[in-house]
Amino acid sequence: MARLRGVAVGAGYFSQFHYDAWTRIPEVDLVALADRDAARAAACAARYGIAQSFTDCIHMFDEIRPDFVDVITPPPAHREICQAAAERGIHVICQKPLAPDFDEAREIVEHAESAGIRLMVHENFRFQPWHREIKRLIASGAIGGKLHSLTFRSRPGDGWGDDAYLGRQPYFRTMPRLLVHETGVHFVDTFRFLAGEVRRVYCMLRRLNPVIAGEDCGLLVMEFSGGAVGLWDANRYNESTAEDPRYTFGTFLVEGDGGSIRLADDGSMTVQPLGEPERPHEYAHERRGFSGDCCLATERHFVERLLDGGPFETAGREYLKTLAVVEALYESAAKQAPVDLTLREG
Repeated sequence: MARLRGVAVGAGYFSQFHYDAWTRIPEVDLVALADRDAARAAACAARYGIAQSFTDCIHMFDEIRPDFVDVITPPPAHREICQAAAERGIHVICQKPLAPDFDEAREIVEHAESAGIRLMVHENFRFQPWHREIKRLIASGAIGGKLHSLTFRSRPGDGWGDDAYLGRQPYFRTMPRLLVHETGVHFVDTFRFLAGEVRRVYCMLRRLNPVIAGEDCGLLVMEFSGGAVGLWDANRYNESTAEDPRYTFGTFLVEGDGGSIRLADDGSMTVQPLGEPERPHEYAHERRGFSGDCCLATERHFVERLLDGGPFETAGREYLKTLAVVEALYESAAKQAPVDLTLREG
């Protein structure tokens, strides 16, 4: 069996899901990690059986010389880490958002391409088991041959009160762009995965919690080149009734010319062909890791494509299409008008 030697940068809240997944991929030896907090780095390495920990990722790259690095830090650190890895011929899987803004994200992608290394964005929502199954059902014709609409409603309820986000990801509080940049990007990418390229958007954004800097509520409308329309109705302030609102992150209705698919917040799914009763649809999903163990599925995809040379679904250049939609959504909210992406170059 071919094996890859990997390292990681970051030991914050979300890194636990990455490290747990790496321990379950037999083709990978994760041999070191880096975090600026030495005690946190050492504790994380001990927890996951990683041999070495560093406070300087450049030092780690030069000493370890790994095949790849998993970048699990907030967006402002991504460019420096990704470029240092690229200059050393180290392949990269990098958490989203790829960068604080589109221009910096493009710079990361172009630098990786010029260095000849492979770059994948750790965009895990499209790898959630329910979205993979919905994609399969659409492709199989379970709801007809033409997709009409995708409607997702999200209420994680973690953004209300004076202490919003402090317990999990406190840097959310100071992000000037929050809901779309940090969370909505997941759904833009997932909607693209399910419905194809976006041609026009309309977006309304609000801030409900005055203690944070960015927006936390929005209605995002996307028109797709195939004729379907997507709606993401979200706010991070109000709560859902879900036992675990971070399992599916909401409820989903997918409609076609032959019927509908419904995803509940517990991961259960139904299919209703037109003219027939709604029926449960069984598929495999597991309450392990993060949100249906999607970090494992994302990392498995990265490893498999590194080993077989195939394209990443969320390769850097491809992911810029998702980020272009994000920028158009912010532009639409600022102008209070639709934005047509087909009128733009590239």
